[in-house]
Amino acid sequence: MDNLQMIRNAQFPPALSPPAVQPQERFIAGGEGNPKLRAVVLDPAPERPNKPAILHLHGGGLVVGKPEVAVPELQQLSAELGALIVSIDYRLAPEHPFPAGFEDAYAALGWLHQAAVELGVDRKRIAVMGESAGAGLAAAVSLRARDRGEWPIRFQLLRYPMLDDRTVLRLPPAHVGTFIWNAQSNAFGWTSLLGRKPLTAEPPAEAVPARAVDLAGLPSTWIGVGTLDLFAQESIHFASRLVEAGVPVEMSVVPGAYHGFDTMVPQARISADFIAGWKSALSRSLEVDLGGRRTTRFAPHDCQGARGFPPEGGHLA
Repeated sequence: MDNLQMIRNAQFPPALSPPAVQPQERFIAGGEGNPKLRAVVLDPAPERPNKPAILHLHGGGLVVGKPEVAVPELQQLSAELGALIVSIDYRLAPEHPFPAGFEDAYAALGWLHQAAVELGVDRKRIAVMGESAGAGLAAAVSLRARDRGEWPIRFQLLRYPMLDDRTVLRLPPAHVGTFIWNAQSNAFGWTSLLGRKPLTAEPPAEAVPARAVDLAGLPSTWIGVGTLDLFAQESIHFASRLVEAGVPVEMSVVPGAYHGFDTMVPQARISADFIAGWKSALSRSLEVDLGGRRTTRFAPHDCQGARGFPPEGGHLA
């Protein structure tokens, strides 16, 4: 708490200048108690209909961050995929504990679907993505969307996701969680969100994606994490459970990589490979190439049989 405001006031990288896709600020209805949720919208072609769309949720341990931290990356991604991207300034803990930020995220997904015609969005090609705490929120949104059957999600992209409060209860190996996001930071983030320290029993419903009993029926998923990341084990375990549930999943575990490595040193070879991997998975899922052109690639979710496996004679791309 001593330096929380200082970190929140840190300067974010400026948006890229034209001809890059320019961010536009909008205000939409958020979750209960938040009638004016700020959203940053990036639209590479405002007049083009049937664009794919991405709901982006920023990282920050559930206690810091805003859309601007990722805007330059999102500007490039929007242009490369020809996709409309919405990144929201969801409410943060500890001032706004669960479910405030989560309700904002789910409300934004609903707005994206409801405003699809106005925005020129193809409702069948909407993905959710995030990094760290934002990836955990994306996973939580996917779970509620599955349970309620209201707003279909095509794909979820989870970069080093913050998924499991029980990581706070375990002592990590000495080489894990040393850089950027450590065990103390993690305890502060989860305690701020939950309003109490994590417990083995009785997690709040929907607050912790890794606590979900059943992962069947979730959208196709990409998960990436580094071996030095505090979230490595929970990410690997979540991916394993997705496989068991029959959800098409691709995972990248990067040797020697720490939390947020790809944004810290994007020019490093392992970062470039990692970025290329998640962009490729996202473009395939949204049926576009990295030039923004529509493709007709095979997608696992289009021809799944029981429990997520392809029908006889099919294959997973």
